[in-house]
Amino acid sequence: METGRLDGVYVALRLCYGLVPIVAGADKFLNLLTDWSKYLPGYVPRITGMEPHTFMMIVGVIEIIAGVVVLAGLVRLGAAIVALWLVAVALNAAAAGFLDIAVRDLVMALGAYTLMALAAARGEAWVPGSSRRAAA
Repeated sequence: METGRLDGVYVALRLCYGLVPIVAGADKFLNLLTDWSKYLPGYVPRITGMEPHTFMMIVGVIEIIAGVVVLAGLVRLGAAIVALWLVAVALNAAAAGFLDIAVRDLVMALGAYTLMALAAARGEAWVPGSSRRAAA
C-alpha cells in the first residue's frame, strides 16, 4: 500500500494519541481540567479500597505510559493500549451515569484503533525490530 499521502493523517493521529493521554494522565495529579474522581462509579473505591484521588493517580500513570509508548515508536502497540483503555474508561463513565463522556471516549477509542490500523498498513511491527511486520 502506498502510504505517502496518508503521512499527515498518521502524524496527526500519532500526536493526538500520544500527547492527549500524557496531558490527561498528568492532570489526574493536578485536577486543572476537571475533578477526575467525579467520573468514577461508586463501586470502584469499594472494590479497590482506595480513595478516588489515589485511584485516579494510578490511572494517570497508566495513561502517561500509554501516551509515551505511542510517541516512542511502538505505535501499533500503544494505539491498541489506548483504544482498549478508552473502551474501559467509557464503560466506567457509563456506569457512573456520564453517558456523554462514554460516547466521547468510544469515539476516541475508534480513532486510536484507526491509528493502529494505519500503522499496520504502513508495515509497522507491534514492536520495532520484531520479525512479524504487518501481521494482525
